[in-house]
Amino acid sequence: MARPACRTHVWPMLWAALLGLLLAMAGHARADSPDLPGFIHDGTLTVCTNPTLPPMTFVNGTDANAVDGLDMDIAHSLAAYWHVHIDITTMEFSGLFPSLAAQRCAMVASGLIRLPAREENFDAITYQDTALVIVARAGTRPLTSMSDLSGRTVAVQAGTSYAAWLARENTSMAAHGRPPIIIQQYPTEDQVVQQVLVGRAFAFASQDVELYYRQKQLHGEISTILVPPSPEYGHFALYIRKDAHDRALLAQAVASLEHNGQLATIRQKWTITPDHAGSLSHPDPAPLFRWGVFFGALTSTAFARGAFITLAIAVLSHLTAIVISIPMALALNGRNTVLRLVLKGYVTLFRGAPTLLQLLFIWNALPQFLPIFRESWFTPFLATWIALSINESAYQVEINRAALAAVDKGQELAGDALALSRRQVYRYVIFPQALRIALPPTMNAFISLLKTTSLASVISLQELLAVTQIQVARTFEFTEYYAAALVYYLAMVFVFLFIQKCIEHRFAWADPHRVTTNAP
Repeated sequence: MARPACRTHVWPMLWAALLGLLLAMAGHARADSPDLPGFIHDGTLTVCTNPTLPPMTFVNGTDANAVDGLDMDIAHSLAAYWHVHIDITTMEFSGLFPSLAAQRCAMVASGLIRLPAREENFDAITYQDTALVIVARAGTRPLTSMSDLSGRTVAVQAGTSYAAWLARENTSMAAHGRPPIIIQQYPTEDQVVQQVLVGRAFAFASQDVELYYRQKQLHGEISTILVPPSPEYGHFALYIRKDAHDRALLAQAVASLEHNGQLATIRQKWTITPDHAGSLSHPDPAPLFRWGVFFGALTSTAFARGAFITLAIAVLSHLTAIVISIPMALALNGRNTVLRLVLKGYVTLFRGAPTLLQLLFIWNALPQFLPIFRESWFTPFLATWIALSINESAYQVEINRAALAAVDKGQELAGDALALSRRQVYRYVIFPQALRIALPPTMNAFISLLKTTSLASVISLQELLAVTQIQVARTFEFTEYYAAALVYYLAMVFVFLFIQKCIEHRFAWADPHRVTTNAP
């Protein structure tokens, strides 16, 4: 029996209509979704920042991971524009561009000025106007020109372009027979400001938007004394690796945020206009010490977590160094061989190179040679662990070598006379005595390593000192947060000094002097 003609063509028509609808929806989705730049991988936009420059980028609260500010709002808006996730990595200012070059981040957003020297290696897209200002203590007489800074001390943040700019001004002053500006560089912006507050520096160089925001923090203690004619410092910019296509897409995204009013809303949120500066110029004077801030820092999760990371990286690095150094010490005390010569070179190399340089090489330079170290598994914690373990082993091997050499050779002969194996001689005779000798310098080395972990803030490890600096940059409450960090460091050191005393008491029998003294 034949099927009706109308039913014969119904299903093909329905399938065609459904296919057309799906194609239309796909086309509409493509039209609404902008092209993704090449620096976005696995649906994630990775942004590097140094969160010490309010209101551009800073930690807004006690959580070191809660990075806020105008730059961060723009970064989140860009991620929403491209419909991707965002991953924000914090680090020292000097590590921003090396991390961008090593592809550890896709974009740098950290209150950076658009400068031709930087654009030689990276692409920059401007998003905010600004102006360079010279700032001094409140009540300082305004200057008429840069020549008025001749012979005075000006503080700047290390890694920024301000030092080079002041150096060019010094060249001009020298041509006119004037004394140069004395340039002092400090790791973070809050330390720069502090030099002016304590009178160590006459002024500091910064951007106007920072001054507007910091007025309330600093309780009216600073003011602008000069706005030098420097159009090259007129724009904040986002930086990416050089790529014409990616640059065009980023410029298009920023223009879209400007057009739809999102940038205007963000600027209004952070009050980065001169209209807001006057209302913040005369706040109440600050108390000498805020006990509430001090005790709040002592009991905060951020400080506890920073102290735990500091302790963990120090213990793991030192234990690893000890494990590495023991066989090396045995080899160095042995016969002259090629291996002994290589080990001597190892010790000389890693004792001679600065620890910070080794850390930066492993984090920023190693990925240039081995791309596998760009992967997410290679974290700042792991990089710090490797760097400090290698560095510390070069020192620990000398401690162990000297301790083993200090054990009387007759002890080994006595073990042989008792028919002990070579392993038993070292385990029961040599090592216990060497441990007693090596313990004091080993504990001193560990305490030194505990403090050396602060260098890891350069590669964004949120250890104790990094957390402290972030909180200081947010609030400018130097004394309270530094005092809290000091309490944590002293507590950790005293605990390990107590452990040292306990271990020394446990191995007191191995002290030849005590054995002789207590002999009948």
